[in-house]
Amino acid sequence: MGVAFVREFIINSNDSGQRLDKFVQKTVKGIPISLMYKAIRLKKIKVNRKRAEQKQMLNTGDTVQMFLNEELFESAVTDNELYSVKPNLNIIYEDQNIIICDKAPGILVHSGDGDGKVSGMGSADDRNTLIYHIQAYLAQRGEYDPGKENSFAPALCNRIDRNTGGIVIGAKTAQALRDINERIRENRISKYYMCAVNGKLPKKKDTLRDFLIKDSKNNTVRVLKKRINGAKEIITEYELLEYSASKNISLVEVRLVTGRTHQIRAHMSSIGNPLLGDGKYGNISDNKKMGYKHQALYSYKLIFEDFDDSLSYLNGKEIKADVSNIYFLREFEVNQKKCT
Repeated sequence: MGVAFVREFIINSNDSGQRLDKFVQKTVKGIPISLMYKAIRLKKIKVNRKRAEQKQMLNTGDTVQMFLNEELFESAVTDNELYSVKPNLNIIYEDQNIIICDKAPGILVHSGDGDGKVSGMGSADDRNTLIYHIQAYLAQRGEYDPGKENSFAPALCNRIDRNTGGIVIGAKTAQALRDINERIRENRISKYYMCAVNGKLPKKKDTLRDFLIKDSKNNTVRVLKKRINGAKEIITEYELLEYSASKNISLVEVRLVTGRTHQIRAHMSSIGNPLLGDGKYGNISDNKKMGYKHQALYSYKLIFEDFDDSLSYLNGKEIKADVSNIYFLREFEVNQKKCT
């Protein structure tokens, strides 16, 4: 272990409004939680040079002093890396608070999302993620300066699976991140998906209400008709857009009322209509016959509803991906006006 090293952080607008322990965890990424709590208790971490509590809320202008070993402050990612990479983004909307991208299937939104394992910061996996390219883009435009931020970095407000394409919202500021996340929890952002499923749906329109429980060991979920311990309610609305009798497949628009892990994939499979290419919840032999290697699912539309306060300018705004990127539409004689 190295020698004790003191650093002082001045709380800025992106740091304020969070607890001391959360700030320390984000700022000193190498610190074990038990060591952090011990340091706060022994006054090796102070606020405004006074004893602090782990749940103490930080305000703009506060100072946080940390008397910790120097190596805890070391980071494997250098600021220079963000300025050397060429950002690869399909930006479909941007303002002073948020950036919305259309992610291609096969791209990770965060490191570790592909297999459930988190890679070390600075690895190739990190640099091939959507969030890394967003941070690089904002850094190179002068909207994000890693050297001047203590605990905040531009972050994603929603995430989609590696092999699902479509819309992902990024927040440029901590306040925007909090506001968008709150509105997602309050169901004030309507999220629409396109998917292609096997078979014909039982109804033209329906709202599916069931319960979902995770199987963390196998990285899957199960849909249940009755709630059991650990299960969460799922609500999925769908509309059949087109049925191809010759292929026995359906094009479906889905609106997520709740947003659980693998919700659309598991819910559609539970009614006998698994997504094309879905190896977890579908028929592998059917997928091979159709030539699909991953699920035919695309997040293609967002509607911001009943927004107020700092984000009131987004109220009623509709964001759409370019439907020409939805590769599985080729299977259908779809009315493009219906999609666009």
